[in-house]
Amino acid sequence: MGVWWNSNTIAHNFVHRPFFRSSTANALFSAFQSLLLGIPQTIWRERHLAHHAEVPWRCRWSAGLAIEVALVLGLWGVLAVRAPVFFLATYLPGYLIGLGLCALHGHYEHVGTVTTSHYGRVYNLLCFNDGFHCEHHAFPGVHWSELPGRTPPARRENRWPAPLRFMDALSLNGLEELVLRVPWLQRFVVDAHTRALAATLSGIGAIRNIAIVGGGLFPRSALVLGRVCPEARLVIIDADRGHLDAARAFLDTRQPAGTASPEFRHDTFVAGDNCEGFDLVVVPLAFRGDRQRLYDQPPAPLVLVHDWFWRVRGRSRLVSLVLLKRVNLITAKGT
Repeated sequence: MGVWWNSNTIAHNFVHRPFFRSSTANALFSAFQSLLLGIPQTIWRERHLAHHAEVPWRCRWSAGLAIEVALVLGLWGVLAVRAPVFFLATYLPGYLIGLGLCALHGHYEHVGTVTTSHYGRVYNLLCFNDGFHCEHHAFPGVHWSELPGRTPPARRENRWPAPLRFMDALSLNGLEELVLRVPWLQRFVVDAHTRALAATLSGIGAIRNIAIVGGGLFPRSALVLGRVCPEARLVIIDADRGHLDAARAFLDTRQPAGTASPEFRHDTFVAGDNCEGFDLVVVPLAFRGDRQRLYDQPPAPLVLVHDWFWRVRGRSRLVSLVLLKRVNLITAKGT
C-alpha cells in the first residue's frame, strides 16, 4: 500500500513540481524516494513525462540514474544477507504487489485510451486530488490543490478510484447475472424499482417516449416502465449487442400484457447526441460516462438517474437499502 500510495501522490507530484529550489536537494530527495520505494525515481520521472507527451519511453543512463540504481541494489543486497527471510517473504511480495497496484491504477486511469477522473471527497483528500486525472492531463503543471477548479468541459468520470475500478465489472454485471438466475431475486428487484419509479414519476404527466440506457442483461427498467408508463414507447440503447440479445429474450416472455414490446438500439449512449425526441432518459447505476454532466446538463426534459443511496439529487426516491440504490429525477431547465 505504501508503494502504491507514495508513487501516485508524493512521487507523482514531485515529478511534475519538484519540491525544492536547490537541484542538490531535489537529487537527494529523489535518491531517498528510490531507496524507500525500490523504484529509481529518475526512471519513474522520465517514463511518466513520456506518458504525458504521448511518446515512447526509452531508458537513458545518467549519473543520477546510476546512483539511484546502485542505492536500491545495495539496500536489497544488505537485506538479502542480513534478513533473508524478511526480504524473501515480506519485502519482495509487498514490493511486487505494490507495483501491481500501480499498474492497475495506471490502466484504469486510461482504460480504452480515455482518461478518467474520480471525484470522491475521501479519496481525493487522502491522495492529494489524484482522482482529478482528466484535469491533471489537461493542466499537468498545475499544483494538485488547484486541480478541482480546472475541470475540462469534456471529461469522463467513474464512481470508483482507479485501483478499485474493476468493481464496475465484478460488482454490477456480476449481480445482474446473479439476478437473472434467481427468480425470487428478480421479483424483489423489480418490485422495489416499481415502487420507487412510480413514486418518482407520480404527477409528472404523460410520458410518451422513453430511452433506457444500458438495458441489457437484466432489463428491469423496461419491465418496470411497462407497468408505470404502459402507453409509452420504450427504446433500449446498449453498446453491447450480447446484452441486447439477452434483454430481448428475457422480455419476450415477461413483458406485461397489453404493452408494446420495446425497441432495441445497438448504439453507444452519448448525452445530447442521441436523446432527441425522448421525454425521459433512464440511466443505470452501471453507466460509465460523465454522471455529473447528466445532473448539470440534462439531455432530455426528464432524466432518471440510478445512483448510490447516499447521492440525493433532484426529485429522489430510495429504491432499497439492501441494493444500496436510489433513483434521482432531474428536470431540464425550461420544462
